[in-house]
Amino acid sequence: MSPQPPARTPRADLARLRRGLPADVKAALDGYERHLASERALSPHTVRAYLGDVVALLVHLAAGAPEHAAVESVDLPGLRSWLAAQHSAGASRTTLARRAASARAFTAWAARTGLLADDPGPRLAAPRPHRTLPQVLRPEQARAAMAAAEVGAEQGDPVALRDQAVVELLYATGVRVAELCGLDLDDVDYSQRVIRVLGKGSRERVVPFGVPAERAVRRWVEHGRSALVSDRSHRALLLGARGGRLDPRTARKIVHDVVGALPDGIDTGPHGLRHSAATHLLEGGADLRTVQELLGHATLATTQLYTHVTVERLKAIHDRTHPRS
Repeated sequence: MSPQPPARTPRADLARLRRGLPADVKAALDGYERHLASERALSPHTVRAYLGDVVALLVHLAAGAPEHAAVESVDLPGLRSWLAAQHSAGASRTTLARRAASARAFTAWAARTGLLADDPGPRLAAPRPHRTLPQVLRPEQARAAMAAAEVGAEQGDPVALRDQAVVELLYATGVRVAELCGLDLDDVDYSQRVIRVLGKGSRERVVPFGVPAERAVRRWVEHGRSALVSDRSHRALLLGARGGRLDPRTARKIVHDVVGALPDGIDTGPHGLRHSAATHLLEGGADLRTVQELLGHATLATTQLYTHVTVERLKAIHDRTHPRS
């Protein structure tokens, strides 16, 4: 029998292991992939993560031999053994919780489609992930970051104009970086100052933005975009240096460079601007339901994380300033 595979398997190895699975298991994975992509409308990245977890689970149950893997071998002791092996290998509580969720999603689908006689997923317990408070900019730090981006764009360089539009839109709207990069020219309504965003699960929402963001986007579209446009641009709002749609990795670097250059030396990316936008909205008096709608959260529980951030910031101010703190 082949030796047990490591609990954390590199993505390239998982792809190789998937190719070595029996034909009926590969057919089941293909069906599950279609279910995740079409019926649940998950992003390609999420689909890959779910499938990678399932492949790792099946190979674990086959004791490291992909050719012995079988969907019907998935049971509660096997699921527990898989998670225990990852825990022993040092996987974090958050990772274990995510992989347990992946396993439960697969067993539920397999039971519905008749590949499993019984669904062991609901009986699988996993540690609750740690909820870490996101790092957010103070309002004055956010203003300094926006001002720095504007100074860079004053000379009219197309890339600098694009970078200003990126940071202004991210902070003004709180959209995810993938949502930002997916915007087309037609998704911007300047008269209403809103953008139409396609979020997770292909859910569409409309998000408003302010005058500074409108000014930055107009300057980019009218004076910068034409310098980078190519036959690869199509209708993309934001472009990379070679004319294609802006890549999320480039957007992350833009934010890191702008915010990291501040005197405070804060290191944050697009998600940090999203956290900052949500926190500043709540601190300014916005209600939780409104912020949930703006951010595109499926549940209010996700948005409630930002109330904890706000409370922590208020406590810190109180401790620093109140004479009897």
